[in-house]
Amino acid sequence: MPIKLNQVTQGDCFKLISKVKSGSVDLIICDGPYGVTGNSWDRINDIQTFNLKLIELFAQVLKPGGTLYLFGKANCLDFIDYRPFLTLNARLIWYQPSRLAQGRKNYTNNYDIIAYFSKGKAKTFNLEDIRVPQLVELEQRRRCENVPSVKHGRFNKTKFNVRGKNPGDVWGDIKQLTYRSKELVGRKYLNTIQKPERLIERLVRASSNKGDLVLDPFAGVGTTLLTCRKLKRKFIGFEINAKCARLAGQRIS
Repeated sequence: MPIKLNQVTQGDCFKLISKVKSGSVDLIICDGPYGVTGNSWDRINDIQTFNLKLIELFAQVLKPGGTLYLFGKANCLDFIDYRPFLTLNARLIWYQPSRLAQGRKNYTNNYDIIAYFSKGKAKTFNLEDIRVPQLVELEQRRRCENVPSVKHGRFNKTKFNVRGKNPGDVWGDIKQLTYRSKELVGRKYLNTIQKPERLIERLVRASSNKGDLVLDPFAGVGTTLLTCRKLKRKFIGFEINAKCARLAGQRIS
């Protein structure tokens, strides 16, 4: 089956990715299996080995300086050496304090990992497109800016910016979808398959430009593809589940 640009292709990403031209992709957003639930699509014997295989494949299709965002849990990169393929720049924490699960024998997990990789040095990081509101009170901010190391020294670029600040590596400002969310496609996709558009939009804005090519190898119900269409990025989407692929196609058409 040929891969069509700006559409979702139904099939296994491990087979379809061989049809993507080497060194052609600017950004990959991979929200695939976590290996922690009982869902059939999430039953992975060894999530670390699974992710290492993905990273190796993604490195082949990414352009030099291209970016990969890999979703997972805290252990998604443990015990594997990804360094021959990609550079890990940060582990973003998507913090969800409102999760209802209450652990009785351990601390409840309240976050997901979004591993931020690049092929060599990242070529694109659009900070001006992803700034978030300043939370520091005005008087405290003024005191900080009068510190000599900020006023005249090496930290002068950290001064207050009226457009907001760098979102940092812990994101608690974007909440999970709920049953009442207007963008939710269906209840069975809640918290496992469908991510908020705001979350994906931040990733796309940060690490790609208009006209760039974005790959989503586990497209689900098409949130990344829909976001790319809105932001005028080209995209390729793979989804193995026929129903999800149809829903994704409907959302982007």
